[in-house]
Amino acid sequence: MGPEGKTLLNIIILGFGFMFMFTAFQTCGNIEQTVIKSFNSTEFHGSGYTSMAIIYGVFSASNLIAPSVVAVIGPQLSMFFSGLVYSGYIAMFIHPYTWSFYTASVVVGIAAAILWTAQGNLLTINSTDATIGRNSGIFWALLQFSLFFGNMYIYFAWHGHVHISDKDRQTVFISLTVISLVGSFLFFLIQKPEPEATPSEASESLLQTESTESAPIIVATPGLGSQALDAFKKALQLSVTKEMLLLSISIAYTGLELTFYSGVYGTCIGAMTQFGNDAKSLIGLSGIFIGLGEILGGGVFGMLNKCNRFGRNPVVLLGLITHFVAFYLIFLNIASDAPIAPEEGTHLQAYITPSVEVALLCSFLLGLGDSCFNTQLLSIVGFMFREDSAPAFAVFKFVQSITAALAFFYSNYLLLHWQLLIMVVVGFLGTLSFFVAEWVVVSSRRDTDYDNI
Repeated sequence: MGPEGKTLLNIIILGFGFMFMFTAFQTCGNIEQTVIKSFNSTEFHGSGYTSMAIIYGVFSASNLIAPSVVAVIGPQLSMFFSGLVYSGYIAMFIHPYTWSFYTASVVVGIAAAILWTAQGNLLTINSTDATIGRNSGIFWALLQFSLFFGNMYIYFAWHGHVHISDKDRQTVFISLTVISLVGSFLFFLIQKPEPEATPSEASESLLQTESTESAPIIVATPGLGSQALDAFKKALQLSVTKEMLLLSISIAYTGLELTFYSGVYGTCIGAMTQFGNDAKSLIGLSGIFIGLGEILGGGVFGMLNKCNRFGRNPVVLLGLITHFVAFYLIFLNIASDAPIAPEEGTHLQAYITPSVEVALLCSFLLGLGDSCFNTQLLSIVGFMFREDSAPAFAVFKFVQSITAALAFFYSNYLLLHWQLLIMVVVGFLGTLSFFVAEWVVVSSRRDTDYDNI
């Protein structure tokens, strides 16, 4: 197998590893608030929203050290050990305690920062300027199959259930733990990429001290303390560059809508008593439709590599329009108190007769719009910061996770229409800032080589 085939295989393995891991974790996040309402008792007092706020808050802070960890032990081992922590968080729900619930939330926040920094590093070093868009799409589409499989299981397992029993909970979370572990071990199949270079290019690469093709994959290099410190400093430097500041608003928006589609919206659907006894199982069906939207978006705008021909801006604009349509329909269809309703649900009605079909259409639109934003952000960050990919993706996840943490926190208190309004404002500003960032990239390409950005 040639170097290009090997790097493509690495991207596919990376995607499958994340697919298995997040089949478990995203399904867990989608159902945990509903599950917690079912087993809240005198022995357990916890909130799924609060747990996710802790995860993303710690995640955000831990991105400051994540590049150093990846630099020391390499991206492959970083992802493996982080995956084990994710599995531990999921397994905690088999026999939950308040102390273990919130402790696991802290630990998985640290692991998440390391996991996603390593993922961005591996994606970049296995891509070229010509393949970064394609590879981002392949990875994103495979990752989002996780929403399809996990939530399909939830739909059939909980069909017709008004209350989630201990047996139902334990069966689901044992299965999810095993699936997560499979994903972690898949990372060992990733191979070190072989650089494609002509003899002259090979000699030039010896003079480049920070060549991406010399990035560590499995074995750490000498001078680990200095390497870790340099990675930390580079992350701080990148965070205040013009390009990263422009992208930060778009990245912040993806954090807000990540919170909404991965935790809040499913809870809203499950709380709608007008949907009947199937409301709980509809949480899983909603996740399936979100996954279908994500997969379609990743395939069309990533694997077909349309962004290279038409630019990234039209894709991001499509994502914004798609989300605005979804937000408007959700506002009309879902009761305002649904995010904070008790286990028995809400009896309030929004502005139209509640419709399951409209709710699932919104799920699909949420996923499609999310894929539009994320595939283009992965592409532009990996493209602009090729030689500093680990610190750049650490900054990416720092911004995304801190806004996700904020959104999970206010989801405990804010009614649905206020949450939608916040996303509308930030989404509009984020799209404008992305347009400017893309213009900077295009201008730089005309004036200089991309490698100098």
